[in-house]
Amino acid sequence: MSSSEYYIGVDVGTGSVRASLLSKDGAVVASSTQDTQTWRDDHDHRIFEQSTTDIWSAISKTIRTCLADAKIAAESVKGVGFDATCSLAVTDLAGEPVIVTKGNDIGLHGERNIILWADHRAEKEADLINSTGSVVLDYVGGRMSLEMEVPKISWLKNNMPPKRFSQCQFFDLPDFLTYRATKDSTRSCCSVTCKCSFVPKTGWHADFFKQIGLGQLVVNEYVQMGAENGKVLTAGMPVGTGLSKQAAEELGLVEGTPVGSALIDAYTGWLGTVAARYKKDGVLQDDIPDLQESQHRLAVIAGTSTCHIVQSPNSIFVEGVWGPYKDPVFRGWWMNEGGQSSTGQLIDFVLTTHPAYSKLEELAKEKQKNEHEILEDILEQLRIEDCASSRTELTKDLHIYPDFHGNRSPIADPRMRGSITGLELSSGLPDLAKKYSAALESIALQTRHIIAVLNSRGHSISSIYMSGGQSRNLTLMQLFADVCDMPVVLPQDHAAAVVRGAAILGRFAAEGGGKGDQVDQAKALWSVMVEMTPPGTLIVPSASAKDRKLLNAKFKIFMETIDIQRRWRVEMEEAAR
Repeated sequence: MSSSEYYIGVDVGTGSVRASLLSKDGAVVASSTQDTQTWRDDHDHRIFEQSTTDIWSAISKTIRTCLADAKIAAESVKGVGFDATCSLAVTDLAGEPVIVTKGNDIGLHGERNIILWADHRAEKEADLINSTGSVVLDYVGGRMSLEMEVPKISWLKNNMPPKRFSQCQFFDLPDFLTYRATKDSTRSCCSVTCKCSFVPKTGWHADFFKQIGLGQLVVNEYVQMGAENGKVLTAGMPVGTGLSKQAAEELGLVEGTPVGSALIDAYTGWLGTVAARYKKDGVLQDDIPDLQESQHRLAVIAGTSTCHIVQSPNSIFVEGVWGPYKDPVFRGWWMNEGGQSSTGQLIDFVLTTHPAYSKLEELAKEKQKNEHEILEDILEQLRIEDCASSRTELTKDLHIYPDFHGNRSPIADPRMRGSITGLELSSGLPDLAKKYSAALESIALQTRHIIAVLNSRGHSISSIYMSGGQSRNLTLMQLFADVCDMPVVLPQDHAAAVVRGAAILGRFAAEGGGKGDQVDQAKALWSVMVEMTPPGTLIVPSASAKDRKLLNAKFKIFMETIDIQRRWRVEMEEAAR
């Protein structure tokens, strides 16, 4: 290869690890993906567990594969960046994995040492935390999600022998990866602020931890959670002295290679998308965006679940939306994070649990198309037969409320559940196609709800920048544009946006991490983002006047569904007393 400088980005997703080798201009030279294992509990649907040993092994394989495929010498890799899901990794004080599975072995050494972000075991602990009225809650939208790390740590405290608990370290998974890579336990501002109750200016709140039964962390000066004395690193700042000898040997890289302070995967998706210019009708936008423009761009990172991230120069408090978080990426800037707990997972669930799914699989194989293409064909035929002007009209009487796995935002209620209204006595492919269409619509409607709440509180979002697997679904992307009534920009490579952000972290670390004041750091990081982010593709709203009217009516019904479910829940709880 002609370039002599390359950067590796590693993205640890919910079910796989992806590593990519990028050149300095952002071109993807090689990529590799390895699946990872998730353990479930047949008797408890809330349980999702993983293994740092399994994940690190996958990281090693993917990086070595990238180097081999690209025929790149390890010496040419100048920086490494990591991102991961916001899952809780638990080790002993020496870094050895500790079992988190309830039972006699909890707290002993063992493989299953990650409580995945989707794990909902800590509901009681989250309820206790949310009853405290602590100022800490102001920075998570007023209610702490049971998907965050403090409720999970509290659950471990309640279920682990005290002596074992006292010997544990607790990492948000991105921070574990930089620790594993460098042997330096300095945490990232992104992880401790967004998921571990480290709040602006004052840091850890001793009274809060004591109130929820975690006073031991205070007594130990937060050594178990890191960030002692308030020391944290913003995005891409160099961690320690780079790769340790052990990690370098395992990854096939050079000892001392700079490692950038990590980000949660969604924030890395933001990093790898919002600086993009876009193409309209094949013509590239002339203006190069500046950092100020970023506050009007909502990054939507859509895979198994979906995250919605927007940046602002000011702290904006939005009930039911996480944040405002200070300095998670740029020094001096604040971020809010909305989200949907189940989106890609919801689509899969609607398809795979339907009686006609096996017929869909057979038809897709027979016609050598993917399942989504088959469903699109069926929906178009149904539209013609029904004399409907659009798919929106075709499914106007079918309504899906999408919170099958609880609501992350803006309601922040894990007890919310999904619903389907407008069912027919039908179990064939046409029925499956209609439900699929309604599920896509519900995801777009909920995104509109999140944007509406964000803008009503002071944000000024005017465009959506997508990344993740769902950005391949052009029907869903057009629904986003039409339902939210704003342009949507698709990444050049849906799978590369997040891992690109991780590589940007590696390059930023190699270049010193923006030494200087916050203005210098911001200019330096934004410059790298602009240089390494390729142009996206613009999708503009195109709904007819009739469809806009139908979509507005569906949104009104969507909002009414929330109120009805809450009222019914209260009535049933009262009846059960």
